[in-house]
Amino acid sequence: MRVLFTTVPEPTVFRSTVPLAWALLTAGHEVRVAVPPALTGEVTRAGLTAVPVGRDRDIWQSFETRPAELAALRTALLAPYDAAVEPDVPWEHLKAAYDYHVTWWHKMDAFPVVGDLVAFARHWRPDLVVWEPTTFAGAIAAKAVGAAHARLLWGLDVFGVTRDRYLRLRARQPRRARGDALADWLGQQAGRFGVGFSEDMTRGDVTIDPLPDSLRMSADVRRVPMRHVPYDGPVTTPAHLPGAPDRPRVLVALGGTGGEAFGGYPVRAAEILDALGDLDVEVVAALDGDPPARLPANAVAVPPLPLSALLPGCAAVVHHPGPAGLAAAALHGVPQLVLPVHADDPPLADRVAERGAGVVLHSTRASGRSIRDHLLRLLGDAAFGRAADRLRAEMLAMPAPHEVVGRLVALVAGQRSGG
Repeated sequence: MRVLFTTVPEPTVFRSTVPLAWALLTAGHEVRVAVPPALTGEVTRAGLTAVPVGRDRDIWQSFETRPAELAALRTALLAPYDAAVEPDVPWEHLKAAYDYHVTWWHKMDAFPVVGDLVAFARHWRPDLVVWEPTTFAGAIAAKAVGAAHARLLWGLDVFGVTRDRYLRLRARQPRRARGDALADWLGQQAGRFGVGFSEDMTRGDVTIDPLPDSLRMSADVRRVPMRHVPYDGPVTTPAHLPGAPDRPRVLVALGGTGGEAFGGYPVRAAEILDALGDLDVEVVAALDGDPPARLPANAVAVPPLPLSALLPGCAAVVHHPGPAGLAAAALHGVPQLVLPVHADDPPLADRVAERGAGVVLHSTRASGRSIRDHLLRLLGDAAFGRAADRLRAEMLAMPAPHEVVGRLVALVAGQRSGG
């Protein structure tokens, strides 16, 4: 079958799709990845075939004119998606925020690409379109050509859960007060291509979820679990990383998109390393940019390599819990001190803590001293290690991407037969 992937122009989001794309390729299917031009190099470096569509847009640039929203995003989910973690959000708040962000987020993301994406889909005729949860242009393209479509999550399903709550609250409102900006917009777009709106355009025919049951957020969707497989782009690792430690090794990894978007972490790496300097541990510091000019005697700096290359042998990791980093630490069974930065980081970190596999310290409240205190707690209680091992076992029991391919083939076959 032919499978068309599409994502927002964010490298970390694209990388989360690569293991499934390769699983489909190696199973004999054709794969194309339709993205804005600036992301095509990232796609081809992953060994996949890129299709440039639309024009480039920096998804973080729009925040430059709305600094209050960026500040709000630093501490929590943006409305309306805060409804996923705050079940008592009133209808008026939910509807107003939905109306606003359909216009200023989802339409703005889709507008530069949807025309080209549908044109390519009409030319190439995919059997299946795979889109990440904010790339609604993928759902529009799938409907335009009658393809099955799957939503591929990269973190908590705050979008699906919020949609569930929106629909439930909407059904209780007087008819004149209901409204549905997302359905209205998607319906208008689908109408341009001769089809109508259906609710699957908001959440896919199926939702592929890389988080295990104990961490995921449950929406009313047809869920296909798929084990997270780390893909961090083209990377060269040194032939010799730090060898087996003779004392507990702690990985301090601060970097990534979240920190960049907010101008770095509130606590400096040098402050953290100094605070850990008198502990009987080996600290491996993987930091973006130059390491501090002076490192404590128990610390060694390494290049900002993928976590999956540095986690083996670690007794604990101190990092911000982007979904990929959190999943990598969970796969290695390493207890985590998580410093949430933004968006769905805090609820994701809370889930790790609730399962006993780590502790949480929000990055805006973190200091060298508080990180030291939380790390000592993590290292001093073997229960964290046992919980991390259970989380690792749960993730390893999930279907690998190649085991999901059959589910997607069945989805397409069912759609063809009208099932």
